[in-house]
Amino acid sequence: MRKSLLMIVFAFATMSIATSCREEKSTGEKIEEGMDDVGDEIEDGADEVEDAVDDATDDN
Repeated sequence: MRKSLLMIVFAFATMSIATSCREEKSTGEKIEEGMDDVGDEIEDGADEVEDAVDDATDDN
């Protein structure tokens, strides 16, 4: 009985430590991250268009 109680207490302590270490993001940080992602996607799209134009002009 004592070992099982100690195991439960140890498991609870471990879980509480692990969950308290998580870093919560503010709304501003989430918005900034989303804007960065959109900017990266636009940049990738522009690179793809540039590659397509280069390929089209190389054929002629």
